[in-house]
Amino acid sequence: MALLALSRLAELHGVAPHPAPPTALVAVLAALGVRADSPEAVDAALAAREIELARRLLPPTAVWWQGGRCAPVDTLPAGTRLSVTTEQGTALTWTGGDGTTPPEPPPGVHRLSAALPDGRRADCHLIVAPVRLPAPEGRSHGLLVQLYSLLSERSWGMGDLGDLTELAAYAGRALGTGFLQVNPLHAAVPGAPGQSTDPSPYRPSSRRFPDPVHLRIEAVPEYALLAGADREEAGRLLERAARLRGAVLEEGALIDRDAVWELKRRALQLVHRVPLGPGRHAEFRAFVTEAGQGLVDHATWCALAEVHGPDWHRWPEPLRDPRSPQTAEARRALLDRVDFHRRLAWLTDAQLAAAQRAAEDAGMAVGLVHDLAVGVHPGGADTWAQQDHFAAGMSIGAPPDAFNARGQDWGLPPWRPDRLAESGYAPYRELLRGLLRRAGALRVDHVMGLFRLWWVPEGRPPTEGAYVHYDAEAMLAVLSLEAHRAGAVVVGEDLGTVAPGVRETLREHGVLGTSVLWFERDWDGAEGGGAPLGPERWRGDCLATVTTHDLPPTASRLTGEYVELRHRLGLGARPLAEERAEAEAERTEWLALLDRLGLLTAEPGGERGEEAAVLALHRFLARTPARLIGVWLPDAVGDRRPQNLPGTCAEYPNWRLPMADSQGRPVPLEQLVRAPRLHALAELLHTV
Repeated sequence: MALLALSRLAELHGVAPHPAPPTALVAVLAALGVRADSPEAVDAALAAREIELARRLLPPTAVWWQGGRCAPVDTLPAGTRLSVTTEQGTALTWTGGDGTTPPEPPPGVHRLSAALPDGRRADCHLIVAPVRLPAPEGRSHGLLVQLYSLLSERSWGMGDLGDLTELAAYAGRALGTGFLQVNPLHAAVPGAPGQSTDPSPYRPSSRRFPDPVHLRIEAVPEYALLAGADREEAGRLLERAARLRGAVLEEGALIDRDAVWELKRRALQLVHRVPLGPGRHAEFRAFVTEAGQGLVDHATWCALAEVHGPDWHRWPEPLRDPRSPQTAEARRALLDRVDFHRRLAWLTDAQLAAAQRAAEDAGMAVGLVHDLAVGVHPGGADTWAQQDHFAAGMSIGAPPDAFNARGQDWGLPPWRPDRLAESGYAPYRELLRGLLRRAGALRVDHVMGLFRLWWVPEGRPPTEGAYVHYDAEAMLAVLSLEAHRAGAVVVGEDLGTVAPGVRETLREHGVLGTSVLWFERDWDGAEGGGAPLGPERWRGDCLATVTTHDLPPTASRLTGEYVELRHRLGLGARPLAEERAEAEAERTEWLALLDRLGLLTAEPGGERGEEAAVLALHRFLARTPARLIGVWLPDAVGDRRPQNLPGTCAEYPNWRLPMADSQGRPVPLEQLVRAPRLHALAELLHTV
């Protein structure tokens, strides 16, 4: 009986009781502010929740899809007086159940009020949004690139926004490319003294603001105005940057984000001393005003992290509260550093805008595709500034499955669905608006998280977690609203375990999926065994690729080198001979299919080697109905090394490798654009 009550309580708070153990349900409920650590506590909480829901007239946030009706409003009794106060301050009123069609509010996040005939009143946030998100115009192909790996002869040791701008201008004009997808450019957590920064772009300090490490320093207008000793110091920094770049491009060194940032930070501090001209100052003030409290909080965290370290949980107690008087006093004492970090956010935003303009001017139909990571670092700026919206003591991950019997813990705290709804999804709206302002499209990592996330209690293994559900309708409505305001396409990364109905719902709302060639198999077909899915049977509403940043480059898969790499690192699940045989069978199967379809053509000299196979696989993608086709940029130069090898940390240099050729020699942007395979891929995809 006690377990049934606990399960019922969990369900009423959006927590799935299966397959979670009772201990996980108790911990997850506690993170949602619900005590369930004894039978008496469960009974009391269950009774309180049932009464609360029975008395609720409107949810905290309601959704009204354009051209339809608002379901919560339709459940109210006839004679209810309804009023919507729009974002613009205008009011719309009507009486429910009187047979008239209610006035449809404009798209936006408004306030809905209801006065029932019996005197009861209620109000809530109201999201009005188009049913479907913007769609790409026709079909197009693009490049997928990890920006840090795209060094040029002008980079300071890692790829930057100047390199992205150059690639966009070139690819749009010379290759007919329609989009450039980049890794998350979110602000990273700085390394503590004696420790390196976590290089993963998927574990940032903040998803709301970009990382200034991506700045092209020489492109900052004030840099040209440096004079005297500051100009001399800038020259010395340039020389050190050249040595850092040379070490990566010529000496086999890994990308050292901390070393790059140390040089750029010092250069930016010199630039910060240059007064802004009247026009530039007006632009900066406008940016600060538009960014609002979010930017103040972010810059304050950055300034405090310089003094107290990058984990706010270890700061002096009063400073852990972003709204405390002591934090306000510290902000005033560090005003110059706060202003410095606000300035960096503005400069980075401006260079992102320049990159998107370059893409558009080059004729790209979409332009930049930014990547939204699924979460943030627990000690970073976002969790400090928005503590009420994060579930303390929880991390998101994945339950055990056929690929990982132990499950996964990603070390990222989840948003609380109840707090999101109570705020009208304000943090989510702010996040999307910031990312979409300089993008033609947005990739949403682990898009299934709009529906549910696997919460893992702190200190427990991933097997002892629970699924927590989010209001997917409201999350999708916010996504649709902000995407339409920006005129942006949205691509959801829907790989892995996907709950029934999720892909269908995403498709109904115009969110494109992600289809990776190696995973598209006919598991239910007559032949059985999961034969490759024919190109005509692929879904059209997707971004189709051969590989991704978490998978081996195509050349490595074709040669089987990735099997050897995994075994060298102790990642092989079975004997090496078995995995070699499996990899060879997969390669043979694909080459045979490509040959039957007439896609595998001979190279000059009559051979059908790696080059022919890589081109054939992309011809296969071109035959699918996919709206967007992405080329993993390292495939254009024969790179063998994955940018990220899941399951490794110190054993492999994840997120620190420059793009390289088949021999592991780094390929700078200036050489990349002359790569024959890049042009061959662009030519065969140009008609897409």
